[in-house]
Amino acid sequence: MNKDFNSQTAFDFVGEIDKQRLEELESEAIEFLKQHEPPEGYLLGFSGGKDSQVIYELAKMSGVKFQPYYSITTVDQPELIYFIRKNYPDVKFIRPEYTMWELIRKHRMPPIRTIRYCCEYLKEAVKGKIIVGIRIEESRKRALYYATKINHMKGRKDKTLYAPIADWTEYDVWSFHKKYNLKHCELYDIDYVTRLGCIGCPFSGKRRILEMSKYPRYYKLYFKAFKHAKNVKSGKQTLEDLITWWLETDEWKKVWEESNKYRQKELEKE
Repeated sequence: MNKDFNSQTAFDFVGEIDKQRLEELESEAIEFLKQHEPPEGYLLGFSGGKDSQVIYELAKMSGVKFQPYYSITTVDQPELIYFIRKNYPDVKFIRPEYTMWELIRKHRMPPIRTIRYCCEYLKEAVKGKIIVGIRIEESRKRALYYATKINHMKGRKDKTLYAPIADWTEYDVWSFHKKYNLKHCELYDIDYVTRLGCIGCPFSGKRRILEMSKYPRYYKLYFKAFKHAKNVKSGKQTLEDLITWWLETDEWKKVWEESNKYRQKELEKE
């Protein structure tokens, strides 16, 4: 896929850095990590995204003991995995008990915005004292849970989340990247811009149509798993109608047809 979807780069909107503000934020975050460091050390949830890169650097700067890990979701962008393996070799990869396709068959429905069962299995299974790159600017729910930068996870005595950059803005994050010349994942400069996520994530909305032409193999697996959805199996809904509902548009049909034609031409060349 070419890079014509978005001609901007992640740094384009970062002008002059407010050095005093950034230094204060850094100092507060470092002190926070030192103050709450557990005897056994932290785990650090590393996604390969801009926020997790910041908490990784802050943890190093603070001198606290930590082990970075990446939760494999089975719907990860290949570019992101490559970026992590190349630039952060100390990150431990955690494999899930179920793949996304197995979860869809298990729940008999695709994941949607209001029912994201996939996150529980694929991203939130790790236990312990975990540093996370969550920022309250991103949602009201996060603002509620991370007002003190610590989430004790109601009903989860085996897990506590620490968010040292909870009060940072997106501008602060990219300013930090610019200040320390951090190399970010190329996906930010192609078509994702502000956030990275699983291929096919419902929160990506219609952006998934772009993903479909870029990662057709993953969508083929999605559609295959959707055949096991309750409404499709019962005959209440056709597979095509379910896909249209899930993707929030019927534009996928044209893109899917074009992708199939392209793949057929590639096979004929071999």
